[in-house]
Amino acid sequence: DGKTATFVRGNDIFVTPLTAAKASLDKAVDTSDMIAVIDYPQEWAQIFDETWRAFRDGFYLENMHGVDWNAIRQKYAVLLPHVKTRLDLNYVIGAMISELACGHAYVNPGDTPRPENIPMGLLGAEISRDKSGYYRIDRILPGAPYSENLRSPLAQPGLDVKEGDYITAIDGVDLAGCPNIYSRLIGKAGKLTELKINSRPTARDARKIVIRPIDNEYLLYHYDWVQNNIRKVSEATDGRVGYIYIPDMGPEGLNEFARYYYPQLDKEALIIDDRANGGGNISPMVIERLMRKPYRLTMSRTSSKVGTIPEGTHVGPKVLLINKYSASDGDLFPWSFKANKLGTVIGTRTWGGIVGISGSLPYMDGTDVRVPFFTNFDAATGRWIVENHGVDPDILVDNDPIREQAGEDQQLNRAIEEALRQLKDRKPLPEVPAPRTFRDLGL
Repeated sequence: DGKTATFVRGNDIFVTPLTAAKASLDKAVDTSDMIAVIDYPQEWAQIFDETWRAFRDGFYLENMHGVDWNAIRQKYAVLLPHVKTRLDLNYVIGAMISELACGHAYVNPGDTPRPENIPMGLLGAEISRDKSGYYRIDRILPGAPYSENLRSPLAQPGLDVKEGDYITAIDGVDLAGCPNIYSRLIGKAGKLTELKINSRPTARDARKIVIRPIDNEYLLYHYDWVQNNIRKVSEATDGRVGYIYIPDMGPEGLNEFARYYYPQLDKEALIIDDRANGGGNISPMVIERLMRKPYRLTMSRTSSKVGTIPEGTHVGPKVLLINKYSASDGDLFPWSFKANKLGTVIGTRTWGGIVGISGSLPYMDGTDVRVPFFTNFDAATGRWIVENHGVDPDILVDNDPIREQAGEDQQLNRAIEEALRQLKDRKPLPEVPAPRTFRDLGL
């Protein structure tokens, strides 16, 4: 109307008189009861178009892998009138971008209805119901005290809870008539919770402890798996071979590599496990470290070990484990391992997707769309690598799922066998030379 001005700051809207004085943004317009009517067919058509354009302008090859991208838009746009939910739209977009036959082409839900998640409290233990009605602690996942994410509730110092003990009550409620202990742990994740513990399946003389249940036991099981593999490799090789698991090629994977690589530099051989690696971008850092070769050796009077220059160099055979879940930069890692002739690769062919992505463009309802826009090729041959095929192992070993479920890891067993075989030809570092005299120095 020429008398007022509208300002927007963040998510707040301000309407002030239009004067020459400084605008006052003290009081925002109350939008708490404002309702926006959304025309979903129009909004979803807009998101579809923006996704199509994002791939048209951002895909790593302008030829779109030989696909007629305009024709692809027409092929899938005819389905838009039949889209009735937000997940329907993702189905249509997913089918459209899959025509490019390229990894890392993702669309994730935008504004979709989601049920409220009530976190279940978990105890970091395997528990069974005793005939008494109480619950026996069959196994406690030990975890590790150095990480908050690896602290197992029943393994905390001072609790004195043992495998074989019984849980008889939770927050004062007796468990004898409770058919499922987890029904008493609903919503308990992260909250102080009282348990009654007894060495016998009875409520009499049970003692009270207070713990904080967790909402996810995956990290505890994963850590336990890694520690068991380290122990298995060490016992099978009399301590001669080390084991390193790299879960991804991001910050966590780099931390895990450093955590287990440096303490095992004195091992004669290394087994590096890239199976189910979730990808990232730090594999060149790991490869660079594994490629190091000593060109000088160091000694000191106070140390019995010969040191290397560069520091942190491992000398000895290296075996790499891969499988179909080694993905993205977890694909590039074994490719680079083979290209640099670092050792033997064992397992099954990797996932086969290395065309990379970054963050999503902004979409009006928070949709997340990832466009594959860069990739790698071989410096030696100038040819494309990995994409849609993966990396083949030098020795093919596929774990039998039944035997794996029973605790037998055939791929790891084969890696141990190969490492020991290659140790027969290992050339150790030279020992410290004999002491020198003035005559040796030419004096």
